[in-house]
Amino acid sequence: MNKNVLKFSIMFLALFIHILCIINSISYATPIQNSNIYRGIDVSKYQGHIDYAKVKASGIQVVYIKASEGTNIIDPYFRTNYDNAKAQGLKIGFYHFVRARNEEDAIREAVFFHSVISGTSPDCRLAMDFEVFDGLGITKINEISFAFLQKLQELTQKECVVYSDEYNARTVFSRELASAYPLWIAEYGVNVPSSTGNWNEWIGFQYSDKGRIDGINGNVDLDKFREDIFLSDSSVIPSPEPEPEPNPDPDPDVSNNIYYFVKRGDTLSHIALWYNTTVENLVKLNNIQNPDLIYVGQRLLISVSDDPNKPKEVKYTVKRGDTLSKIANRYGITVNEIAQLNNIQNPNLIYVGQILRIPLDHSINQMKNVYYRVQRGDRLWRIAKMYRTTVSNIARLNGIRNPNLIYVGQILKIY
Repeated sequence: MNKNVLKFSIMFLALFIHILCIINSISYATPIQNSNIYRGIDVSKYQGHIDYAKVKASGIQVVYIKASEGTNIIDPYFRTNYDNAKAQGLKIGFYHFVRARNEEDAIREAVFFHSVISGTSPDCRLAMDFEVFDGLGITKINEISFAFLQKLQELTQKECVVYSDEYNARTVFSRELASAYPLWIAEYGVNVPSSTGNWNEWIGFQYSDKGRIDGINGNVDLDKFREDIFLSDSSVIPSPEPEPEPNPDPDPDVSNNIYYFVKRGDTLSHIALWYNTTVENLVKLNNIQNPDLIYVGQRLLISVSDDPNKPKEVKYTVKRGDTLSKIANRYGITVNEIAQLNNIQNPNLIYVGQILRIPLDHSINQMKNVYYRVQRGDRLWRIAKMYRTTVSNIARLNGIRNPNLIYVGQILKIY
């Protein structure tokens, strides 16, 4: 063989090997923390009754169970799936289907999810399934995601994971979210996800929605999980603490402390006005360093004044659809009383955002058969304060077992 040809062949072979090494290094540039793969499924009411002994015998090791959706839907098979899968020694995870449209909704959903799974002992990260956006912008989607996950982790003290299809992982969820929470990705018909978006890797991979597993009638989602899907602490999730409410007192005008949870759009000055106090008092009571910085979900201690010379009234912010007659009926007073106290010349002209002073000099004994329709952001203790009654009384009248769980549109009997 010609020496030049031989030399060229050797150089070409060396270059070819070098290129292969570069390609190989690019393909595996992102290290996998643990290469162990666990076979899994995720289930909900759509799988009906499941024989978990057969599921385990088929080689399944991890079961993710739908627990809840929105603020008031519990999967009817949630507890049965948990008890039966746990009895077979399978690793358990829970997921919640998010319906929130803002951060306040997200926090309420996290509180609800926590209340549903309290008392259980999951083995896997708690999963957020947020995939129906209904016109929400990317920024808002990520704000909702953070609000839900942060509140959930705070309540449960358990790690979380984001469930997402490949498209949303690539185009919707932010780098900041990816840096805070790992990814459980869904993409069907492929051996590995074609992309993980802002995530470097996945810890869960849902690769089919048409799996067939012994013990389950019909199709079921099939998953692969890595070691990082498991919780560092699989102890029992504690039950929710009762929401703080005003200290019991037969006279609602006597000084007492209450708690208020900040809503989107709140300012300290607005809250101070609402509760007939001052920004200075709120800052002092809550050790607030910057009065301009409060956040959604923050709990504020408020001291209700016992000054007998202060007007016995509350502040009400007019909402879309309100009329003076509706507001008057809500508080058991007359339109004229509200109009006079607020110097309203035309009772038919009020506007959204207007703050009205509402007199509370009426005996609650005069308020008979009063009903209230729950609005977005309501809590029982706020409603109780509005009507000068107690949470326990409203709960008793309406057969409410968990005072933390009320829903938009619910009709509550107040008296």
